[in-house]
Amino acid sequence: MPRSETQHSPMAPYHIRQYQDRDHNRVPDLFIRGMEEHIPATFRHALKLPQTLLLLLGGPLAVVLVSDSWLLAIIYIFFLLLLLWLLARQPWKAYVAKCLHTDMADISKSYLSERGSGFWVAESGDQVVGMVAGLPVKDAPPGRKQLELFRLSVSSQHRGQGIAKALVRTVLQFARDQGYSDVVLETSAMQQGAVTLYLNMGFWRTGQYFMSVFWRLLGIPIVQLKYSLPSA
Repeated sequence: MPRSETQHSPMAPYHIRQYQDRDHNRVPDLFIRGMEEHIPATFRHALKLPQTLLLLLGGPLAVVLVSDSWLLAIIYIFFLLLLLWLLARQPWKAYVAKCLHTDMADISKSYLSERGSGFWVAESGDQVVGMVAGLPVKDAPPGRKQLELFRLSVSSQHRGQGIAKALVRTVLQFARDQGYSDVVLETSAMQQGAVTLYLNMGFWRTGQYFMSVFWRLLGIPIVQLKYSLPSA
């Protein structure tokens, strides 16, 4: 098990340690807030799509030509924007609900009950400001022992202090100590900050896929990344 560490930043010191049961309220809240931050970005992305621009520009004009009413055109725009917001919101809300009823329902059981997995938090003062997890990959390629990185999140008020990098390094060191061949992960292309972080730390892209028809229509793939550890 990697040693916990304390890092200092210009803002405040933080300490990375293993998850404890007393964190059971703070960690899900951090996870929820982190995921819901992507809703506005998904909405803005949807607004820029050619088909959306066509509906926003051509739709009101068609309404005016048919009804001779600018009021109906304005109502059309309002309801179209509302629909887009609800569509952008739904997959993130559904993902959060699924996680809260699966691995996040009992973190100790999901991540700390077996050797080879782990869950860590970054603490600043008495506040949990970051988290990350790792689970062994059950269907790893022959001859490879892989750890999958999950749930990386840092509070928006504590970003820019190197906490995310420190959390990823904690997982990489844990993987080395446990004899893993690779650390793998999946993340949405919408989470560009996370993708850039991983690439800068030595991960590389191994593929991508669309989680659903909705994500394909939006053109937002799930990006697969891998970090290979030197053999012992």
